[in-house]
Order: sequence, then structure tokens, then C-alpha cells
Amino acid sequence: MSSAIAEKDPILGTDFIKEMLRQIRALDSYGVWEGKDALAVLDPLVLTPERKKEIPVIGDPDEETMARVKAFYNAIATMIEAECGLMAVPMMVLSHEGFGRVVITVGKLVVLDRSLRDVHRFGFASLSKMKDEADKLLSIALELVGTHSKVAGL
Repeated sequence: MSSAIAEKDPILGTDFIKEMLRQIRALDSYGVWEGKDALAVLDPLVLTPERKKEIPVIGDPDEETMARVKAFYNAIATMIEAECGLMAVPMMVLSHEGFGRVVITVGKLVVLDRSLRDVHRFGFASLSKMKDEADKLLSIALELVGTHSKVAGL
């Protein structure tokens, strides 16, 4: 299978994509991604229309897919922490069927709360779309921290 990511794509140099790589490698307890380049590690996150057609509409997520979901929200939490200087804690509850919820808290403040469904089809049309989604979530979270800084500092 060929990579859906261009080798010289400038998105690979962004802070969020670098953090995604760190998170995926950190969650790789069996060394699956050891020695692999960034393109190989990030490629499964890109679901082109052709790739999406290959995934059944109903299915259970495998461990690798659940690790990618966890890495995505861990990366967002790390970016929140880097921006505001307060600890951001991601919590994810996911059933074996691919339904659940992810919450990121800063202090006593919930800065992100998302329902998860069809996790077996988790992915983005491109790395750029993934970064756009992360930037949107990061922006909302940081706005909440700014607005409710007392609660975030508890």
C-alpha cells in the first residue's frame, strides 16, 4: 500500500504533527513503529476515500486504531498544557464496539468533551485536515481556560 502523505509535505514540520509522532511512539509498547520514519507512522491516520471504502460500516476497533485515537487526544492535551502552562489530563472511555467519550480537563475545568463513535473508522482525509481539527479543539480549549482561569487553576 502506498503512502497517502507526500514525503516533503510541510505539515510534517508543524508542532502538532511532531507531537502526534511522539504520542504514537510513546504508546507503542511492542516496538511496532521502532525504526520507521514519520510517513510510515502517520500514514494509517490518513483515510483517503479509497481506504475508507475498504473499512466496513460496522466493526470493532483494533488496538492500533484505539492507540491512534488516544494519541490524537493526548497530543491535543499536551499542546493545551504547552500553551497555558497548566496540566491538561485526557481521559478516554471506549467500549470494544468503538463507542465512548473523551474528556480533557485542566484543573477542575472540562475543556474538551467529545462523544466517540465508529472508532474503527477513525482517521482524517489528510494530515492537514487532522491538524485543522486539532487546532480548532485547541483554540476552544484555550478560550475556555482563559475565560475560566480560576477553575482551571484549581
